Amino acid sequence: MPTKTDFNDRMLSLGLARVSEAAAIASAGLIGRGDEKAADQAAVNAMRDQLNKLDIAGVVVIGEGERDEAPMLYIGEEVGSGNGPGVDIALDPLEGTTLTAKDMPNALTVIAMGPRGSMLHAPDVYMEKLAIGPGYPEGIVTLDMPPATRVSALASAKGCLPKDITVCILERPRHQELIAEIRSTGAAIRLITDGDVAGVMHCAEAEATGIDMYMGEGGAPEGVLAAAALKCMGGQMYGRLVFRNDDERGRAGKAGITDLDKIYSRDEMVTEDVIFSATGVTNGSILSGIKREVGWVTTETLLMRSKTGSVRRMTYRTPVAPEA
Repeated sequence: MPTKTDFNDRMLSLGLARVSEAAAIASAGLIGRGDEKAADQAAVNAMRDQLNKLDIAGVVVIGEGERDEAPMLYIGEEVGSGNGPGVDIALDPLEGTTLTAKDMPNALTVIAMGPRGSMLHAPDVYMEKLAIGPGYPEGIVTLDMPPATRVSALASAKGCLPKDITVCILERPRHQELIAEIRSTGAAIRLITDGDVAGVMHCAEAEATGIDMYMGEGGAPEGVLAAAALKCMGGQMYGRLVFRNDDERGRAGKAGITDLDKIYSRDEMVTEDVIFSATGVTNGSILSGIKREVGWVTTETLLMRSKTGSVRRMTYRTPVAPEA
């Protein structure tokens, strides 16, 4: 049967919520158990099973890795029933495997879906990222600015002092100079150990999370997922790929990227309207984690459509069989 071309985001959105919910529920029994691989594999299995129930002709463009590295949900894998619209899928079945294994905040299951060709096929390299929330003039901060200048520019636009700005950064040795420069402005820094999709999403709800800006280098695939979230939530994001060697530059070439120095805006990383779903695994600033009671499990999911700007927060409670 030929693939339909219309992307019915309204009809598909609830199905996408079920996908992220299933992955979160599957990882629930492994929260705090110290086994990152098992938690990730449980989420991958559940997400794939649920995706294959959707009437889509889906292709994973951001996934668990290259085909030879990941047996399931690898880049290029076809998912869905095959009967329905052709779609691009970006996913992280468990964003924060370490956070889950250690029962630390802000672990999520994350998935975005858009029409075929709507998302940047980011190679598995680093990306320098910069993000702020909605309500600011376009281009108020850029990747070409020194970090301290970004803080000053955002403070001016917000009508406050640099000391009133909080920046979220991944806690990594590579960010020592960045952290020092930002602190020299008087701004506060919230360091996170993992989970930079959630880190970027925090900017879009600054009043709730207390975070105004995200900066630093993290995975490029996660950058595309974060851009999809901000496309729905509002806000600005910029990304520039970072290459450490010729092998990584070669990966970019395979992904069809020719300008290795290009700065991608949010709408260049995600060019068309998308739907985005994230379910909390551990408690966080954006979503509550999974609650487990005898015989029951409860999740909280954020389901968003960029086309309408709609944001749904959904609680899902379902019976579960007792563990053997």
